[in-house]
Amino acid sequence: MNYDEIKDQRIAVLLSGGVDSSVVVHEFAQYGLTPDCFYIRIGPEEKEEWDCNSEEDLEMATSVARRYGCRLEVIDCHKEYWNQVTKYTMEKVKAGFTPNPDVMCNRMIKFGAFDEKRGHDYDLIATGHYAQTEWIDGKKWLCTSPDPVKDQTDFLAQIYDWQLRKAVFPIGHYAKNEVREIAEREHLINAKRKDSQGICFLGNIDYNEYVRRYLGEQVGDVVELETGRKIGQHKGLWFHTIGQRKGLGFGGGPWFVVKKDVGSNVLFVSHGYDPETAYKKDFKVHDLHWLTASPSSSDKTASSADNGLAAVVGEVPADRIPITFKIRHTPEFHRGYLEMSVPSATSAVSSEAVIHSSEKIHGVAPGQFCVIYDEEHHRCFGSAEITV
Repeated sequence: MNYDEIKDQRIAVLLSGGVDSSVVVHEFAQYGLTPDCFYIRIGPEEKEEWDCNSEEDLEMATSVARRYGCRLEVIDCHKEYWNQVTKYTMEKVKAGFTPNPDVMCNRMIKFGAFDEKRGHDYDLIATGHYAQTEWIDGKKWLCTSPDPVKDQTDFLAQIYDWQLRKAVFPIGHYAKNEVREIAEREHLINAKRKDSQGICFLGNIDYNEYVRRYLGEQVGDVVELETGRKIGQHKGLWFHTIGQRKGLGFGGGPWFVVKKDVGSNVLFVSHGYDPETAYKKDFKVHDLHWLTASPSSSDKTASSADNGLAAVVGEVPADRIPITFKIRHTPEFHRGYLEMSVPSATSAVSSEAVIHSSEKIHGVAPGQFCVIYDEEHHRCFGSAEITV
Protein backbone atom coordinates (compact mmCIF):
# COMPACT_ATOMS: atom_id res chain seq x y z
CA MET A 1 0.00 0.00 0.00
CA ASN A 2 1.51 3.30 -1.13
CA TYR A 3 1.13 5.94 1.57
CA ASP A 4 1.57 8.77 -0.93
CA GLU A 5 -1.42 7.37 -2.83
CA ILE A 6 -3.73 7.33 0.18
CA LYS A 7 -2.65 10.06 2.61
CA ASP A 8 -4.95 12.77 1.27
CA GLN A 9 -7.76 10.48 0.15
CA ARG A 10 -11.19 9.88 1.65
CA ILE A 11 -11.12 6.17 2.51
CA ALA A 12 -13.94 3.72 3.18
CA VAL A 13 -13.18 0.26 4.59
CA LEU A 14 -15.64 -2.58 4.07
CA LEU A 15 -15.45 -4.28 7.45
CA SER A 16 -17.00 -7.75 7.47
CA GLY A 17 -16.20 -8.99 10.96
CA GLY A 18 -13.57 -11.40 9.67
CA VAL A 19 -9.88 -11.28 10.44
CA ASP A 20 -8.79 -10.07 6.97
CA SER A 21 -10.77 -6.82 6.86
CA SER A 22 -9.94 -6.21 10.53
CA VAL A 23 -6.23 -6.25 9.76
CA VAL A 24 -6.98 -3.78 6.94
CA VAL A 25 -8.08 -1.27 9.59
CA HIS A 26 -4.93 -1.99 11.57
CA GLU A 27 -2.78 -1.34 8.49
CA PHE A 28 -4.34 2.10 8.05
CA ALA A 29 -3.80 2.80 11.75
CA GLN A 30 -0.09 2.15 11.26
CA TYR A 31 -0.09 5.20 8.96
CA GLY A 32 -1.98 7.25 11.51
CA LEU A 33 -5.20 7.05 9.48
CA THR A 34 -8.72 6.44 10.79
CA PRO A 35 -10.86 5.56 7.77
CA ASP A 36 -14.63 5.32 7.94
CA CYS A 37 -15.78 1.71 8.23
CA PHE A 38 -18.90 0.17 6.73
CA TYR A 39 -20.61 -3.11 7.44
CA ILE A 40 -22.77 -4.30 4.55
CA ARG A 41 -25.83 -6.07 5.89
CA ILE A 42 -27.17 -8.91 3.75
CA GLY A 43 -29.11 -11.83 5.15
CA PRO A 44 -31.57 -14.52 4.12
CA GLU A 45 -35.02 -13.30 3.20
CA GLU A 46 -36.47 -15.47 5.97
CA LYS A 47 -33.99 -15.54 8.83
CA GLU A 48 -35.50 -18.55 10.56
CA GLU A 49 -34.67 -20.80 7.63
CA TRP A 50 -30.91 -20.40 7.70
CA ASP A 51 -28.28 -20.07 10.39
CA CYS A 52 -26.88 -16.64 9.60
CA ASN A 53 -23.74 -15.23 11.22
CA SER A 54 -24.63 -11.58 10.59
CA GLU A 55 -25.17 -10.64 14.26
CA GLU A 56 -21.80 -12.04 15.31
CA ASP A 57 -20.16 -10.45 12.24
CA LEU A 58 -21.52 -7.03 13.19
CA GLU A 59 -20.37 -7.44 16.81
CA MET A 60 -16.85 -8.23 15.59
CA ALA A 61 -16.83 -5.32 13.15
CA THR A 62 -18.10 -2.93 15.85
CA SER A 63 -15.36 -4.04 18.23
CA VAL A 64 -12.59 -3.56 15.66
CA ALA A 65 -13.84 -0.14 14.55
CA ARG A 66 -14.07 1.03 18.17
CA ARG A 67 -10.58 -0.32 18.89
CA TYR A 68 -9.07 1.95 16.24
CA GLY A 69 -11.35 4.94 16.76
CA CYS A 70 -13.14 4.55 13.43
CA ARG A 71 -16.74 5.38 12.71
CA LEU A 72 -18.82 2.35 11.71
CA GLU A 73 -21.98 2.59 9.62
CA VAL A 74 -24.26 -0.28 8.65
CA ILE A 75 -25.36 -0.26 5.01
CA ASP A 76 -28.37 -2.37 4.03
CA CYS A 77 -27.86 -4.01 0.63
CA HIS A 78 -30.35 -6.81 1.21
CA LYS A 79 -32.64 -6.03 -1.72
CA GLU A 80 -29.77 -5.39 -4.10
CA TYR A 81 -28.18 -8.74 -3.30
CA TRP A 82 -31.33 -10.77 -3.80
CA ASN A 83 -32.48 -8.80 -6.84
CA GLN A 84 -29.11 -8.86 -8.60
CA VAL A 85 -26.75 -11.58 -7.39
CA THR A 86 -29.40 -14.16 -6.59
CA LYS A 87 -31.24 -13.47 -9.85
CA TYR A 88 -28.03 -13.94 -11.83
CA THR A 89 -27.20 -17.17 -9.98
CA MET A 90 -30.61 -18.79 -10.33
CA GLU A 91 -31.00 -17.90 -14.00
CA LYS A 92 -27.63 -19.48 -14.76
CA VAL A 93 -28.11 -22.70 -12.79
CA LYS A 94 -31.62 -23.19 -14.16
CA ALA A 95 -30.16 -23.02 -17.68
CA GLY A 96 -27.61 -25.70 -16.79
CA PHE A 97 -24.63 -23.39 -16.33
CA THR A 98 -22.11 -23.10 -13.49
CA PRO A 99 -22.25 -19.54 -12.12
CA ASN A 100 -20.09 -17.91 -9.46
CA PRO A 101 -22.16 -15.70 -7.13
CA ASP A 102 -19.08 -14.51 -5.23
CA VAL A 103 -17.58 -13.04 -8.41
CA MET A 104 -20.73 -11.10 -9.21
CA CYS A 105 -21.15 -10.06 -5.58
CA ASN A 106 -17.93 -8.06 -5.81
CA ARG A 107 -19.10 -6.25 -8.94
CA MET A 108 -22.74 -5.74 -7.97
CA ILE A 109 -22.57 -5.26 -4.21
CA LYS A 110 -19.18 -4.50 -2.63
CA PHE A 111 -18.08 -2.17 -5.41
CA GLY A 112 -21.54 -1.58 -6.91
CA ALA A 113 -24.54 -1.10 -4.63
CA PHE A 114 -22.30 0.16 -1.83
CA ASP A 115 -20.85 2.80 -4.12
CA GLU A 116 -24.34 3.96 -5.05
CA LYS A 117 -25.38 4.23 -1.41
CA ARG A 118 -22.24 5.60 0.28
CA GLY A 119 -19.07 4.76 -1.59
CA HIS A 120 -19.47 7.65 -4.03
CA ASP A 121 -18.52 9.97 -1.17
CA TYR A 122 -15.06 8.35 -0.96
CA ASP A 123 -11.97 8.32 -3.15
CA LEU A 124 -10.89 4.80 -2.21
CA ILE A 125 -12.72 1.68 -1.08
CA ALA A 126 -10.57 -0.80 0.87
CA THR A 127 -11.38 -4.48 1.34
CA GLY A 128 -9.67 -7.52 2.82
CA HIS A 129 -9.14 -9.27 -0.50
CA TYR A 130 -5.86 -11.04 -1.17
CA ALA A 131 -4.96 -9.04 -4.26
CA GLN A 132 -2.74 -6.11 -5.17
CA THR A 133 -2.85 -3.12 -7.48
CA GLU A 134 0.03 -1.56 -9.38
CA TRP A 135 0.41 1.55 -11.50
CA ILE A 136 2.18 0.60 -14.72
CA ASP A 137 2.71 3.22 -17.43
CA GLY A 138 0.04 5.41 -15.91
CA LYS A 139 -2.57 2.63 -15.67
CA LYS A 140 -3.85 0.88 -12.56
CA TRP A 141 -3.71 -2.92 -12.79
CA LEU A 142 -5.16 -5.70 -10.68
CA CYS A 143 -2.25 -7.94 -9.70
CA THR A 144 -1.95 -11.24 -7.88
CA SER A 145 -1.14 -11.80 -4.24
CA PRO A 146 2.10 -13.59 -3.27
CA ASP A 147 -0.03 -16.20 -1.45
CA PRO A 148 -1.13 -18.52 -4.30
CA VAL A 149 -3.63 -20.38 -2.13
CA LYS A 150 -5.43 -17.25 -0.93
CA ASP A 151 -5.06 -15.10 -4.04
CA GLN A 152 -8.51 -13.67 -4.86
CA THR A 153 -7.91 -11.84 -8.11
CA ASP A 154 -10.17 -14.40 -9.79
CA PHE A 155 -13.06 -13.20 -7.61
CA LEU A 156 -12.36 -9.59 -8.64
CA ALA A 157 -11.99 -10.17 -12.38
CA GLN A 158 -15.52 -8.99 -13.20
CA ILE A 159 -15.42 -5.59 -11.50
CA TYR A 160 -15.54 -2.51 -13.73
CA ASP A 161 -12.54 -0.34 -14.56
CA TRP A 162 -13.92 2.58 -12.52
CA GLN A 163 -14.36 0.23 -9.55
CA LEU A 164 -10.75 -0.93 -9.84
CA ARG A 165 -9.55 2.68 -9.86
CA LYS A 166 -11.17 3.19 -6.45
CA ALA A 167 -10.13 -0.17 -5.00
CA VAL A 168 -7.27 -0.68 -2.55
CA PHE A 169 -6.24 -3.98 -0.93
CA PRO A 170 -4.03 -3.22 2.10
CA ILE A 171 -3.31 -6.85 3.05
CA GLY A 172 -2.81 -8.10 -0.50
CA HIS A 173 0.97 -8.28 -0.11
CA TYR A 174 0.71 -10.63 2.87
CA ALA A 175 0.28 -14.39 3.08
CA LYS A 176 -2.67 -15.61 5.15
CA ASN A 177 -0.48 -16.82 8.01
CA GLU A 178 1.09 -13.35 8.23
CA VAL A 179 -2.34 -11.75 8.55
CA ARG A 180 -3.20 -14.18 11.35
CA GLU A 181 0.08 -13.36 13.10
CA ILE A 182 -0.66 -9.63 12.95
CA ALA A 183 -4.16 -10.17 14.33
CA GLU A 184 -2.85 -12.32 17.19
CA ARG A 185 -0.02 -9.92 17.97
CA GLU A 186 -2.48 -7.03 18.13
CA HIS A 187 -4.97 -9.11 20.14
CA LEU A 188 -7.80 -8.49 17.71
CA ILE A 189 -11.08 -10.00 18.87
CA ASN A 190 -11.38 -12.22 15.78
CA ALA A 191 -7.73 -13.25 15.50
CA LYS A 192 -8.56 -16.96 15.72
CA ARG A 193 -11.92 -16.81 13.99
CA LYS A 194 -12.28 -19.32 11.15
CA ASP A 195 -12.75 -18.12 7.59
CA SER A 196 -16.25 -18.38 6.18
CA GLN A 197 -16.63 -21.33 3.81
CA GLY A 198 -20.03 -20.36 2.45
CA ILE A 199 -21.33 -17.88 -0.06
CA CYS A 200 -20.12 -14.30 -0.01
CA PHE A 201 -21.98 -12.33 2.70
CA LEU A 202 -24.11 -15.29 3.72
CA GLY A 203 -21.82 -16.83 6.31
CA ASN A 204 -21.74 -20.61 6.26
CA ILE A 205 -24.80 -21.14 4.10
CA ASP A 206 -24.25 -24.14 1.85
CA TYR A 207 -24.45 -23.46 -1.90
CA ASN A 208 -26.89 -26.31 -2.51
CA GLU A 209 -29.20 -25.01 0.22
CA TYR A 210 -29.01 -21.57 -1.35
CA VAL A 211 -30.12 -23.03 -4.70
CA ARG A 212 -32.74 -25.35 -3.19
CA ARG A 213 -34.36 -22.39 -1.44
CA TYR A 214 -35.19 -20.81 -4.81
CA LEU A 215 -35.41 -23.63 -7.33
CA GLY A 216 -36.46 -26.56 -5.17
CA GLU A 217 -35.84 -30.06 -6.53
CA GLN A 218 -36.50 -31.62 -9.94
CA VAL A 219 -35.83 -35.35 -10.01
CA GLY A 220 -34.34 -36.80 -13.19
CA ASP A 221 -32.31 -39.74 -14.46
CA VAL A 222 -28.57 -40.24 -14.09
CA VAL A 223 -27.18 -42.08 -17.13
CA GLU A 224 -23.77 -43.57 -17.87
CA LEU A 225 -22.51 -41.74 -20.96
CA GLU A 226 -20.75 -44.64 -22.63
CA THR A 227 -23.50 -47.28 -22.23
CA GLY A 228 -26.74 -45.32 -21.85
CA ARG A 229 -27.42 -47.34 -18.69
CA LYS A 230 -29.50 -45.63 -16.00
CA ILE A 231 -27.64 -45.83 -12.70
CA GLY A 232 -29.84 -43.67 -10.48
CA GLN A 233 -31.62 -40.37 -10.09
CA HIS A 234 -30.60 -36.81 -9.29
CA LYS A 235 -32.62 -34.20 -7.40
CA GLY A 236 -31.92 -31.38 -9.82
CA LEU A 237 -29.32 -30.64 -12.49
CA TRP A 238 -28.55 -27.37 -10.69
CA PHE A 239 -26.97 -29.29 -7.80
CA HIS A 240 -24.22 -30.66 -10.05
CA THR A 241 -21.29 -29.22 -12.01
CA ILE A 242 -19.29 -30.55 -14.93
CA GLY A 243 -16.27 -32.43 -13.59
CA GLN A 244 -17.88 -33.11 -10.21
CA ARG A 245 -16.77 -36.32 -8.52
CA LYS A 246 -17.71 -36.00 -4.86
CA GLY A 247 -21.20 -36.14 -3.44
CA LEU A 248 -22.85 -38.13 -6.23
CA GLY A 249 -23.75 -41.07 -3.98
CA PHE A 250 -23.66 -43.88 -6.55
CA GLY A 251 -21.93 -47.20 -6.00
CA GLY A 252 -19.25 -48.65 -8.23
CA GLY A 253 -17.44 -45.36 -8.59
CA PRO A 254 -15.62 -43.17 -9.06
CA TRP A 255 -18.17 -41.33 -11.21
CA PHE A 256 -17.64 -37.99 -12.92
CA VAL A 257 -20.31 -35.58 -14.13
CA VAL A 258 -19.54 -35.04 -17.83
CA LYS A 259 -22.70 -33.60 -19.38
CA LYS A 260 -26.14 -32.15 -18.65
CA ASP A 261 -29.19 -32.37 -20.89
CA VAL A 262 -31.41 -29.59 -19.58
CA GLY A 263 -34.24 -30.32 -22.01
CA SER A 264 -34.68 -33.94 -20.90
CA ASN A 265 -33.40 -33.34 -17.33
CA VAL A 266 -30.75 -36.04 -17.64
CA LEU A 267 -27.38 -36.01 -15.89
CA PHE A 268 -24.65 -37.92 -17.72
CA VAL A 269 -21.76 -39.43 -15.80
CA SER A 270 -18.73 -41.48 -16.77
CA HIS A 271 -17.20 -44.33 -14.83
CA GLY A 272 -13.65 -43.89 -16.10
CA TYR A 273 -11.13 -42.03 -13.98
CA ASP A 274 -10.18 -39.67 -16.80
CA PRO A 275 -12.83 -39.94 -19.53
CA GLU A 276 -11.83 -38.08 -22.66
CA THR A 277 -15.16 -36.27 -22.69
CA ALA A 278 -14.38 -34.65 -19.34
CA TYR A 279 -11.20 -33.00 -20.61
CA LYS A 280 -10.70 -30.10 -23.00
CA LYS A 281 -7.76 -28.24 -24.48
CA ASP A 282 -9.71 -25.71 -26.54
CA PHE A 283 -12.88 -23.94 -25.47
CA LYS A 284 -14.80 -20.81 -26.34
CA VAL A 285 -15.47 -17.84 -24.09
CA HIS A 286 -17.76 -14.88 -24.57
CA ASP A 287 -18.62 -11.53 -22.95
CA LEU A 288 -14.94 -10.61 -22.67
CA HIS A 289 -14.47 -8.22 -19.76
CA TRP A 290 -11.18 -6.32 -19.47
CA LEU A 291 -10.22 -4.44 -16.31
CA THR A 292 -7.48 -2.09 -17.49
CA ALA A 293 -6.59 -3.07 -21.05
CA SER A 294 -7.07 -6.11 -23.25
CA PRO A 295 -4.15 -8.47 -23.87
CA SER A 296 -2.50 -8.09 -27.24
CA SER A 297 0.36 -9.52 -29.23
CA SER A 298 2.56 -6.76 -27.79
CA ASP A 299 2.24 -8.49 -24.40
CA LYS A 300 4.37 -11.38 -25.64
CA THR A 301 7.59 -11.63 -23.72
CA ALA A 302 10.91 -13.23 -24.49
CA SER A 303 9.91 -16.11 -22.22
CA SER A 304 7.00 -17.10 -24.45
CA ALA A 305 9.36 -18.82 -26.87
CA ASP A 306 10.84 -21.07 -24.22
CA ASN A 307 7.98 -21.57 -21.77
CA GLY A 308 7.13 -24.97 -23.20
CA LEU A 309 3.99 -23.86 -25.02
CA ALA A 310 5.45 -23.95 -28.49
CA ALA A 311 6.61 -27.51 -27.97
CA VAL A 312 3.10 -28.53 -26.96
CA VAL A 313 1.02 -26.78 -29.60
CA GLY A 314 3.58 -26.62 -32.40
CA GLU A 315 3.93 -23.56 -34.58
CA VAL A 316 1.91 -20.78 -32.97
CA PRO A 317 -0.12 -18.46 -35.20
CA ALA A 318 0.78 -14.80 -34.86
CA ASP A 319 -2.71 -13.87 -33.65
CA ARG A 320 -2.50 -16.12 -30.58
CA ILE A 321 -1.46 -14.33 -27.39
CA PRO A 322 0.37 -16.29 -24.68
CA ILE A 323 -1.47 -16.13 -21.36
CA THR A 324 -2.05 -17.94 -18.11
CA PHE A 325 -5.58 -18.53 -16.86
CA LYS A 326 -7.86 -20.14 -14.28
CA ILE A 327 -11.32 -21.67 -14.62
CA ARG A 328 -11.87 -22.20 -10.90
CA HIS A 329 -10.48 -20.97 -7.60
CA THR A 330 -7.28 -23.00 -7.25
CA PRO A 331 -3.63 -22.10 -6.55
CA GLU A 332 -2.57 -23.35 -9.99
CA PHE A 333 -2.53 -21.35 -13.21
CA HIS A 334 -2.85 -22.99 -16.61
CA ARG A 335 -0.70 -21.93 -19.54
CA GLY A 336 -2.18 -21.36 -22.96
CA TYR A 337 -3.04 -18.94 -25.73
CA LEU A 338 -5.86 -16.48 -26.28
CA GLU A 339 -7.22 -16.30 -29.80
CA MET A 340 -9.51 -13.32 -30.27
CA SER A 341 -12.46 -13.72 -32.64
CA VAL A 342 -12.84 -11.37 -35.59
CA PRO A 343 -15.01 -8.36 -34.63
CA SER A 344 -18.51 -8.38 -36.08
CA ALA A 345 -19.91 -5.90 -38.59
CA THR A 346 -21.82 -4.17 -35.80
CA SER A 347 -18.98 -3.94 -33.29
CA ALA A 348 -15.36 -2.89 -33.59
CA VAL A 349 -14.48 -4.95 -30.52
CA SER A 350 -14.81 -8.72 -30.37
CA SER A 351 -16.82 -10.17 -27.49
CA GLU A 352 -15.73 -13.75 -28.16
CA ALA A 353 -12.47 -15.68 -28.09
CA VAL A 354 -11.01 -19.19 -27.90
CA ILE A 355 -8.72 -20.41 -25.13
CA HIS A 356 -6.08 -22.89 -26.29
CA SER A 357 -4.67 -24.65 -23.25
CA SER A 358 -1.22 -26.22 -23.26
CA GLU A 359 -2.66 -29.23 -21.46
CA LYS A 360 -6.02 -30.93 -21.16
CA ILE A 361 -8.17 -29.51 -18.36
CA HIS A 362 -10.75 -31.40 -16.37
CA GLY A 363 -14.20 -29.99 -15.72
CA VAL A 364 -14.50 -27.09 -18.19
CA ALA A 365 -18.13 -26.06 -17.76
CA PRO A 366 -20.30 -23.43 -19.47
CA GLY A 367 -21.08 -20.53 -17.16
CA GLN A 368 -17.76 -20.68 -15.35
CA PHE A 369 -15.54 -17.64 -15.55
CA CYS A 370 -12.20 -18.04 -17.28
CA VAL A 371 -9.89 -15.51 -15.64
CA ILE A 372 -7.07 -14.34 -17.89
CA TYR A 373 -3.60 -13.26 -16.74
CA ASP A 374 -0.29 -12.38 -18.34
CA GLU A 375 2.36 -15.04 -18.87
CA GLU A 376 3.85 -14.51 -15.41
CA HIS A 377 0.33 -14.69 -13.85
CA HIS A 378 1.02 -11.31 -12.30
CA ARG A 379 -1.35 -8.87 -14.03
CA CYS A 380 -4.99 -9.88 -14.31
CA PHE A 381 -6.44 -8.74 -17.63
CA GLY A 382 -10.00 -9.70 -16.81
CA SER A 383 -12.35 -12.59 -17.46
CA ALA A 384 -14.93 -14.11 -19.76
CA GLU A 385 -17.71 -16.65 -19.46
CA ILE A 386 -17.06 -20.14 -20.81
CA THR A 387 -19.43 -21.29 -23.54
CA VAL A 388 -18.64 -24.87 -24.52
